Amino acid sequence: MEVEHPQVVQLASLGRRFDAQLAARWRVLPLYQEDDPQARLRALAPDAPLIVTSVRIGLRPEVLAALSAVRAICSWGVGCDMLPLDAARARGIAVSNTPDVQNECVADMAFGLLLASARRIPACDRYVRDGRWNTLGHFPLTTRVWGKRLGVLGLGRIGEAIARRAQGFGMPVRYHNRHARADLPAYGFEPSLTALAAWSDFLVVACPGGAETRHLVDAAVLRALGPGGTLVNIARGTVVDEAALVQALQAGELGGAGLDVFEHEPAVPAVLQALDQVVLAPHTASGTHETRASMSQLVLDNLLAWEETGRLLTPVSL
Repeated sequence: MEVEHPQVVQLASLGRRFDAQLAARWRVLPLYQEDDPQARLRALAPDAPLIVTSVRIGLRPEVLAALSAVRAICSWGVGCDMLPLDAARARGIAVSNTPDVQNECVADMAFGLLLASARRIPACDRYVRDGRWNTLGHFPLTTRVWGKRLGVLGLGRIGEAIARRAQGFGMPVRYHNRHARADLPAYGFEPSLTALAAWSDFLVVACPGGAETRHLVDAAVLRALGPGGTLVNIARGTVVDEAALVQALQAGELGGAGLDVFEHEPAVPAVLQALDQVVLAPHTASGTHETRASMSQLVLDNLLAWEETGRLLTPVSL
């Protein structure tokens, strides 16, 4: 007798190959393909126990409210700020994300932005491509990375991977967390973010997003980082007060920035686009073939684990 697998409401694509694997095992309602997803949801999925979504699409509270039988939400990505966690907790719904598999690629991107902003690599590229390289030595001098001081805001899995890379550049590392990490005594703990910024030559933002960290990097932190400092953000755009960042860069109170995320993305302030000491990326820190495939596979693995055991492999603490 053929086993009937549970229905999955799919709000976000996992990529063609993984969407096919999802549809091959489960009864899938791909709402992301629908012109009127709410109507389809009400008509076809009131008893669906599983939801697949992503950090980009999230899950609106009214969608969750329309699904009375949901038992698990499996989200592609690490961030949970687009998920109704309070409602999930109240209803006893399990939630998973895809941690760890993107740590190394995101850390690579953080260091790429750090190097590119310090040495102004994009500006160098434009200088050559625009035919302005007529005389050796005319391009402005830049900032050395080797031996400089690295501050990390959020020494979690990704922050730790960033700190490991700093060792190869001879950089002393300090960090700001809610609590010191006794398992990492090689890195100095700084209980004050402003003091960490004042100490740092480079400050990398690697903490979670959400209401608790909104505008944690404010005007005071940016002033402390100073005209010789560089801010790198591969976390969430909301962690940085973007208006204060623009003002600090315009006023020369901050030396530079490498940004993969923005407060109102995909909108990026024109001022940031115009500054040579700022390097911009379109939220692609985890954007490699290998990492994206691992993230999608982990979503499928979480679904399978829930169906077979009633538990998720990478549950979010609610």
